[in-house]
Amino acid sequence: MDRIEVLAPAGGEESLRAAVFSGADAVYLGGEAFGARANAKNFSREALKNAVAFCHGRGVKVYVTVNTLLKDTELLAALDFVKFLCSLSVDAVLVQDLGLLALIRERAQDLTLHASTQMSLHTPDGLRLASSLGVKRAVLAREMSLKEIAEAHRACGIQLEAFVHGALCMSVSGQCYLSAMLGGRSGNRGMCAQPCRLPFSAPGGTGHDLSLKDLSFLKEVEELWAAGVCSAKIEGRMKRPEYVAAAVSACRKAADGEEIPQKLLEDLEAVFSRSGFTKGYLTGQRGAGMFGIRTREDVTGATEKVFSSLRALYREERKSQEVRFSLEETGGSVRLTAWDRKGRSFRAEEKREDGVSPLSRERCEEQLKKTGGTPFFLSEAQTPEKGVPLTVAKLNSLRRRALEGLLSLREKREQLPFLEKPLSFPEHPPRREKRLPLRALFRRAEQVCDEAKECEAIALPLETDTRELLALRERGFERILLELPRAMFGVEDAVRSLLFQRMELGFQEAVCGNLGAVETARSLGAVVHGSFSLNAANTASLELLSKLGLCSCEVSMELTGKELSHLGGMLPRGVMVYGRQALMLLRNCPLANSPKGCLNCKKPGHITDRKKKRFPVVCRKIGESRGIELLNSVSLSLLGKEGELSAADFGIFRFTVENSVECGQLLACWFRGETPDGDYTRGLFYRGVE
Repeated sequence: MDRIEVLAPAGGEESLRAAVFSGADAVYLGGEAFGARANAKNFSREALKNAVAFCHGRGVKVYVTVNTLLKDTELLAALDFVKFLCSLSVDAVLVQDLGLLALIRERAQDLTLHASTQMSLHTPDGLRLASSLGVKRAVLAREMSLKEIAEAHRACGIQLEAFVHGALCMSVSGQCYLSAMLGGRSGNRGMCAQPCRLPFSAPGGTGHDLSLKDLSFLKEVEELWAAGVCSAKIEGRMKRPEYVAAAVSACRKAADGEEIPQKLLEDLEAVFSRSGFTKGYLTGQRGAGMFGIRTREDVTGATEKVFSSLRALYREERKSQEVRFSLEETGGSVRLTAWDRKGRSFRAEEKREDGVSPLSRERCEEQLKKTGGTPFFLSEAQTPEKGVPLTVAKLNSLRRRALEGLLSLREKREQLPFLEKPLSFPEHPPRREKRLPLRALFRRAEQVCDEAKECEAIALPLETDTRELLALRERGFERILLELPRAMFGVEDAVRSLLFQRMELGFQEAVCGNLGAVETARSLGAVVHGSFSLNAANTASLELLSKLGLCSCEVSMELTGKELSHLGGMLPRGVMVYGRQALMLLRNCPLANSPKGCLNCKKPGHITDRKKKRFPVVCRKIGESRGIELLNSVSLSLLGKEGELSAADFGIFRFTVENSVECGQLLACWFRGETPDGDYTRGLFYRGVE
């Protein structure tokens, strides 16, 4: 690639035309299922077939989203859809689900796979692991800075794609469970209800402390290219075609080294923004200035005059594809051959017209330049010196048929092979122990209570002081796991160093909730356990994690107990039975929106929703990095439900805001088979998600 790719959203057929006619190099779109924007118009199979042909004829690549978490009952249908995409020879498929990734790699080895931003990839180790799994390109986490992107690019050879314009989620993509927990609509399954845009207030904050402005880095797109990004992605499959046209047109000019007209930038902001734009995380400047909501002024700025102006951007075909003509007279016919840059050609023929004055060479060339209504522009025409014996109408007909034939040839691709292979997994062996073994995860060493000695293991953050870890070993806690941070922006080397030091002291087991953390721990030879945020929601995912060397894995919190019981495979699996569930993983702390900025909180703060419910906010610090979690307003509790957990191999207590006395009381309650007092939720264990 000699310049950055302009990648546009296509939520429907009109948006697709807007993207292509405005200058997109590639589009991303979804079918009727398995896409992260289920509420977009999306494409039926017939419409998708036509869309791929339309794009390929115009030299535009098509990336199809199959980037939701899947349940076991959906794997066959998803594979059938992928088989259909192979028949269309799409340019790439975007995936989030680890199990689907592995199944596609087995069945469609020639199909290009892109890792969705939902995979939460943000470290060199994570990108290296994705590459080893067959991923050719990764859509980076939106929270990365240009510096971090450049470091990742230098460390691995995988293609990098980054967002350049559009909505910013408050949570790291793939790590948001807010919509699922509050309303049963999973963002990981394309059904996000965007509750973060509602009022959530931090002390001294904006009143909408989970709502970020939209990103716009269009004028700086060359900086992304210089950092190693090969594709500039525009968000917006839920937005209008006029928005798509404006964003693509602006990005096209910037990618071509041209200045973006101020009027176009103003129209783009008018058609959709949230209190203006932010340069987001790319500059490394986080804080209150990134927050914003959709105001009345934002809505009224999108006038019909603005929309009409933007519709003009995609009213006609864009002349983007080079064509060469060769006009010749042979025997009793006149032939016109059209070639494109890749050597594809189509020949049209007309009988010579006797008794008409030959069209001069100059007139022939003049008529052949008239490629209106097609995506072609003439780069070269070879015509006879004496002209040809045709009328203008006949020559125009030749030109039209030659271009139509060439366009049709360009639309066709050879199908990608798809191996038909049965989907089967070994049954999960029954648990040997009568009682469910427990693991207790603590946020601080001072929370660890003696009752936790009844657990098979305890876990503490990796950055816990080694003196505290050794003291706990002296207290009789023989098996201590170290939990690596889920957010490792810019601190992968520091994490590796900390883990190495602790492994030297005999702490050999690591809990990992991100592919990057998995690879970091594997590279040091640690015993690796998977956490909930790996989003293992089906048997195929568990099987892949087992092949990667994991010894156990906590399943997705979005699975019901019934769905858990149907999981196969041999990897031991755990389920959270108590604790404040992490609803968001953040890099921009809502508690830092006060005039004083970051308070370096020594104890959890909170934000409050419109119903006066308080959601704790906890922060992990390694070096200059902050990994911030928004916790649920009440604790999950499956205490008293041990009889319904026979499919789990171990249960997890996750202690965050509790003190050591409360931790001990809750564990004792479990061991006695009692239900705790106070408010709690059963989470999604019974109700599940859409």
